[in-house]
Amino acid sequence: MAFAQDAALSAAPQVESSRWTGWVSWVADGDTLLVLPDQAHKAVKLRIEGIDAPERCQPGGDVSREAMIDLVHRKTVQVIPHGTDTYGRVLGRVEIDGRDVGAEMVASGMAWAYSFRVTAGPYAALERQARRQKKGLFAQAQPMTPKVFRQFHGSCQTP
Repeated sequence: MAFAQDAALSAAPQVESSRWTGWVSWVADGDTLLVLPDQAHKAVKLRIEGIDAPERCQPGGDVSREAMIDLVHRKTVQVIPHGTDTYGRVLGRVEIDGRDVGAEMVASGMAWAYSFRVTAGPYAALERQARRQKKGLFAQAQPMTPKVFRQFHGSCQTP
């Protein structure tokens, strides 16, 4: 009996340390997903690393979420985790059919490339191109980043 439990636990992916595959059960917004890892019984809340999508209550939030739904909802994805964020979500790169989901969202103008303290994120060039082409969110003259939106309006979360 103990052996069966140990085997079941060892079959569960190490969601924070190695590449794993799962099924997207829910799309919270343009950069946050619930993914059910293969062989697991509980979904993992995952934040896509390197992008920042509009808040749901922010202009463009619903369009960004719909774009993410079109890309990954109810589909199998590969996750390359890189730890957790301050909210306890797994932070990582997501791929579908070999395509980088974060890159797709930024290239289509549905998310900003996340910039780090001293470096541009991995998708900065894709954001510049989307801005030049006025794609998605960048069709607006000065779209407000989620960080600035939260400073003025707070979180979309209700208490």
